[in-house]
Amino acid sequence: MSVEYFIIKYIEKTNMKNILKLEELAEFVLGILIFSRLEFAWWYFPALLLLPDLGMLGYLINPKIGAWLYNFVHHKALGISVLAFGFYQQNQSILLLGTILFSHAAFDRIMGYGLKYEDSFEHTHLGKIGKARRH
Repeated sequence: MSVEYFIIKYIEKTNMKNILKLEELAEFVLGILIFSRLEFAWWYFPALLLLPDLGMLGYLINPKIGAWLYNFVHHKALGISVLAFGFYQQNQSILLLGTILFSHAAFDRIMGYGLKYEDSFEHTHLGKIGKARRH
C-alpha cells in the first residue's frame, strides 16, 4: 500500500469525524433550543448537564455493569423517550430531564466520548479514549 492510500484514508476518516461532530453539535443546539422553551432559569442547563455522568458509578462494581449503566443513561433514545413522555404529560420537570439526557449525550459525542464496550471504560464505539488511545 502506498503513502497516498494512507493519506486519502486519513483525510476520509477525518472528514467523517468532523461531519459526525457537526451533526452532534446540531443536536446539542437543539437541546438548548428545547430548554429555552421550558420554564426553568438558564443556569439549570449548565448545572444539570453533567448529571448523567453519574452513570459512571456502575464502574465501581465492575466494567460490565458500568458499561450497561453508562450506555443506558447516555443513549439518545432514552432522552428522546423521556422528552416524548414529558410532552405527553405536559410536565416541565420530565421535559427538563429528557432535554438534559439528550443534550448530554450529544455533548459527549462532540467531545469524542462514545457508548462503552464491556471490556473497559476507554473502549467506546467511537474508538479508544484516554490512555488507551495513546497506545
